[in-house]
Amino acid sequence: MDNSNKEVTLEQLKKYDELKKMLTDFGSAAVSFSGGVDSTFLLFVAKKALGDKVIAVTSKSYLFPQRELNEAKEFCIKNKIRHFIFESEELKIEGFSQNPKNRCYLCKHELFEKIIKIAEDEGIDTILEGSNLDDNGDYRPGLQAVAKLGIKSPLRSIGFTKEDIRALSRYLGLPTWEKPSFACLASRFVYGETITKEKLGMVDKAEQLLLDLGFDQMRVRIHGNMARIEIMPEEFDKMMKDDVRNQIISSFKEFGFTYITMDLIGYRTGSMNEVLNKGV
Repeated sequence: MDNSNKEVTLEQLKKYDELKKMLTDFGSAAVSFSGGVDSTFLLFVAKKALGDKVIAVTSKSYLFPQRELNEAKEFCIKNKIRHFIFESEELKIEGFSQNPKNRCYLCKHELFEKIIKIAEDEGIDTILEGSNLDDNGDYRPGLQAVAKLGIKSPLRSIGFTKEDIRALSRYLGLPTWEKPSFACLASRFVYGETITKEKLGMVDKAEQLLLDLGFDQMRVRIHGNMARIEIMPEEFDKMMKDDVRNQIISSFKEFGFTYITMDLIGYRTGSMNEVLNKGV
């Protein structure tokens, strides 16, 4: 992703100033921090606005690769932000493993209940999460849990788009400004397919291999024992090189996949939600 020639706009700077004022008015805050593009930007600005009165809270989970947790830890250490990490147990939530359509609601509700408890223990009333305006365009049941529990979404309420966040992140010198978008590994499962620790591990290993091979924005969707690879169309030729293709095939089979396919549409967010739009 190359935004190197893109300057921050006056409108984006205005949103940034509005965000700092909003965060300052909260007095203190706990930020749900995954280490991704949005939550990193939100946490960084919250630190500027609130200083030591902001904390970061991150879940350690089978749904997120260890590399994401490591990056979150490093960011908080570098920026001197108090960081709380708790064990998340999504697979123990009743109904979650069956991967229903409201899976994200079940997960987010459990996640934020734990964050609320940590915040209360630290004397903090305001909980923040990093969804943005673009998240309104997809099926996002997790946002229902956010609303129900009174979690604040300042980026969304002010009207930040992903483009705004990346541009301002670059302007602020954040390393995540060009980080590929990431969603929890449960989003790789077709609705109704049982989510297990073993299958999550298969997806994690498969995506890590693609990252190691230089594919940045990608997903490995799991359908039973079949892997459906989504990459950017401009990287299709790279995928078809014999050495790359053969390495993917042999490694994916070692991970436990029987069939390995490439999606001809290419990478897009929420592809597992496409069946919902058709009423399937």
